[in-house]
Amino acid sequence: MKRSRRKVLKAGAALAAAASLPFSRVARAQAGPVKIGMSMPQTGSLGAGGQAALVALRLWVDDVNQRGGLMNRKVELIAYDDQTNPANVPGIYTKLLDVDKVDLLIAPYGTVPTAPIMPMVKQRGLLLMGNFSFQVNAKVQHDMWFNNAPWNDASSWSDGFFRAGQAVGAKTVAVLAADNDFAQNLANGARTLAQKAGIKSVYDQNYPPTTTDFSSLIRGIRAAKPEMVFVMSYPNDSVAIIRAVNEIGVGSQVQIFGGGMVGLQFTPIMTSLGSLLNGVLNYNSYVPGMKYPGIEDFLGRYTKRAQEAKVDPLGFYLPPFNYAIGQMLEQAVGATRSLDHKTLASYLRQNEMKTVVGPIKYGKDGEWANARVVQAQFRGVVDKDMDQFRNPQRQVVVYPDAYKTGSVITPFEKARSAK
Repeated sequence: MKRSRRKVLKAGAALAAAASLPFSRVARAQAGPVKIGMSMPQTGSLGAGGQAALVALRLWVDDVNQRGGLMNRKVELIAYDDQTNPANVPGIYTKLLDVDKVDLLIAPYGTVPTAPIMPMVKQRGLLLMGNFSFQVNAKVQHDMWFNNAPWNDASSWSDGFFRAGQAVGAKTVAVLAADNDFAQNLANGARTLAQKAGIKSVYDQNYPPTTTDFSSLIRGIRAAKPEMVFVMSYPNDSVAIIRAVNEIGVGSQVQIFGGGMVGLQFTPIMTSLGSLLNGVLNYNSYVPGMKYPGIEDFLGRYTKRAQEAKVDPLGFYLPPFNYAIGQMLEQAVGATRSLDHKTLASYLRQNEMKTVVGPIKYGKDGEWANARVVQAQFRGVVDKDMDQFRNPQRQVVVYPDAYKTGSVITPFEKARSAK
């Protein structure tokens, strides 16, 4: 009896002690963390970008936890490496949902890895925060999808490029695109836009994603004598294409070259290519000189962590937009006091989000209502100098007018030697 009585007294004392704690701490301990799950390419062709993006997301997790978490619960990020292999992604998200029991989902970086999970999240009625994919929701039409990327349709990528070419009298185009969902969606949009603008196609070629030698393709472009060359490529392809162009050339008649080359935004690739980048006019999400509240503070703190993690130390392309995902989730949960996916989706759809990449308002398809893709031309780039890319003069924005810092230099051969 005495032993039983002691147990009762201890239990009562524990309850009394718990009752004396602030309610938020008790609720937080009982409920456990808010789990946010995702796959992220940490190896493979998109691995460098994925690792940098994770640094930014983990920075947000630390920041929000210092503010008390979400709904007074600590935030935990669970991220698995999908190895840039879309076949791995559905299994990862099934595990996140059915084994890890995550509360919220973030998509992997990129179009190709994201596309396979779109039918599943729609079927299960789940909110999915997109991560720099392109048009993955065009056919699925999931009303709980919200992309962090600053584009919407294909014209938001290619319109600025074609306008720059037309402004200097270019009337013909060559299109070179990887044979995958991302590049083909973009290429089809560019083809349509060029046709409507009366731009004649003189070369149009898709290449297998396994291609490593682009010399024959570049020679084909040179022989076709286009005045614009629009390329849609993934990072490893982009590096090989730039090197082939500098070895073979594309012809003196080419006014502008670039457009949709992924990878030329990553610091290690920019530093590796160095002066070979000069003259290339390519899309970007953020370049130095674009001013948003909080962006400088974020980049400063990101750089310190990136250096420790030995990933992209500048982090202009993906990291700010991944941090923005966290900010948007934090605002939606804070305003609704809910983790219900439909409730959060309704809030995100109806309200403008404030982020380190500026205000974000969504259209009905979950893409940005107002695209903010820039076309920037590399100029005066030298070899083996990473810090030069902090200088706005190394990437001169020619489109859109709201962020314009200079006019495009043409022809391409002249631009390659411009300072």
